[in-house]
Amino acid sequence: MSDGRWSDLTARVLSAGVLVLIGSVEVWLGGLWFESFIAIACGLMTWELVRMIDPDRSGVAIQLGILTAVVVLTSYHLPPLFKLPILLAPALVGAGQIGRSKTIYALFAIWIAASGLGFISIRENMGFGWMVWLISVVVVTDVAGYFVGKTFGGPKFWPKVSPKKTWSGTAGGWVAAGIVGIIFAVYAGFGVMFVLISVLASMASQAGDILESAVKRKFGVKDSSNLIPGHGGFLDRFDGMMGAALFVLIAGLIYTPGGM
Repeated sequence: MSDGRWSDLTARVLSAGVLVLIGSVEVWLGGLWFESFIAIACGLMTWELVRMIDPDRSGVAIQLGILTAVVVLTSYHLPPLFKLPILLAPALVGAGQIGRSKTIYALFAIWIAASGLGFISIRENMGFGWMVWLISVVVVTDVAGYFVGKTFGGPKFWPKVSPKKTWSGTAGGWVAAGIVGIIFAVYAGFGVMFVLISVLASMASQAGDILESAVKRKFGVKDSSNLIPGHGGFLDRFDGMMGAALFVLIAGLIYTPGGM
């Protein structure tokens, strides 16, 4: 693995292994264990967001990270009328404390908090199988995109925003997600539409990744943090998952194939 194209592979594989192990246990346990795991992840993502946008506000970053974790942990258990106001709290409080790019911060803070609630809702309301499917789609999209892109290269997908992503890697992610969709469709007895849903979830995952890449590029940072060796930070690792989770919540209002 001396080729420079694969220089980060060992760190990526080891870090991914640890994340998969921890995440698998949390998803299996569900309940407060899973909710706490998601809340902590969202808190760390908000902390990273503030550090990227306004690195001089380290104390504010910690406070907003804690606030986000508390909001995500409690929002699922509140009546519907109170969910939206509390989800907006990190965005509104933070916009008044950071020194620049308040709109970008607020939009991302809302996305993080809403996605956190989405993760919890999918696991607790839709069930374990749906959460496994969602994670599988996002993971294979990322893994296939990495290996296919590194192997075949070719034209860049969007060089101004994400210079490393190629069309070959992007398409490889779609194909891999379609295969996951076929496997789950056969297992659960779903129709061919579910394969399309899996590919669309893959695209939503990639959209989340590109959106986060655009923010990093705007503020001149390579990674959201260095908390996860080979992957950067939690925003770098969960941006795609947040995009896919938001898509699933919206798609669930239109297409409900049943339980898994």
